[in-house]
Amino acid sequence: MDLTTTLPGSLMEGFLPAGWDLAKIDRLAALPPEQAVARRSWWHPQFEPVPCGSFDDFDVCLGHEIAREVQLARQAGRPIAFILPVGPMGMYRWTVYFLNEWGVPCDHVHGFNMDEWSDRDGNTLPPGQPGGFQHAMEQALYGPLGKNTVPPKQRHFALKTQLPTYAEQIGDLKKQGAKLVTVFGIGRVCHIAFWEPHFAAEFATEAEWKRQTHRLGARLHPLTVEQNALTSFRSRTTLVPAWANTIGPALFLAADRIIGGADGLFARGMQWQGLSFRMTLGHEPTPWIPSTYMPTLAGRLFYVRELAAPLTADCH
Repeated sequence: MDLTTTLPGSLMEGFLPAGWDLAKIDRLAALPPEQAVARRSWWHPQFEPVPCGSFDDFDVCLGHEIAREVQLARQAGRPIAFILPVGPMGMYRWTVYFLNEWGVPCDHVHGFNMDEWSDRDGNTLPPGQPGGFQHAMEQALYGPLGKNTVPPKQRHFALKTQLPTYAEQIGDLKKQGAKLVTVFGIGRVCHIAFWEPHFAAEFATEAEWKRQTHRLGARLHPLTVEQNALTSFRSRTTLVPAWANTIGPALFLAADRIIGGADGLFARGMQWQGLSFRMTLGHEPTPWIPSTYMPTLAGRLFYVRELAAPLTADCH
């Protein structure tokens, strides 16, 4: 007896994305750890998952990876554009540490935050409000970089006035020789940014889905709201907006390189991200599971090793 056998007539019926094959997803969940992270035929030859033994290792490795891209671009004399997440976040203090330790100025860096909380019309939180992504980035990255920081005019946030200009700005930067790096986390429903799985129902073809650059006032899945209540709002669901502005696949899949992070663990063996992690790596790419496209790009997905452990019942 499990979800699949008790679904009919329950409140869960119709709750999960319509394009999810629950039996197939459960088979991925049941794989032993070594098979869960084994290379698939659709992965990019230069994509690799990288295990980290602890949260501390994860933060250092991910932070170093971002800082190294900044340094390499500086040495090459070229601009670099980052699509940046708020979540994970712990890596930014190490990005700051390495760049300041190496003395690398960031005036060649252009940062594009991938999403931001909004109302249904795309209006966003005030820039200084805690919980808002602009506030989080200023506190975690741009402020601590000090004299080496990214110039304010090169910090872009997913606001109603700015997000629609991202595609053109990134295109212009690439024409100038800029490398585009997408830094990302994986949502509970396998979104990238706030590009949710249920958006797939709106598009007749994968090609049309892939052409979407952004969305203002994106309607969030309930699991996305609850994930953020648990991870960013200390369980206070009533603080979490139900809508967000987000980039789309035309931007996050345009990356020359990706740097991903999965650290969705709680204490005492509890976690929220193990299934999403396995789906991302092991399910063929489909618009119904947006994160499945990330392994088709060159780069690394860092993960805390425990996420690949067997997904078995463990009552708490």
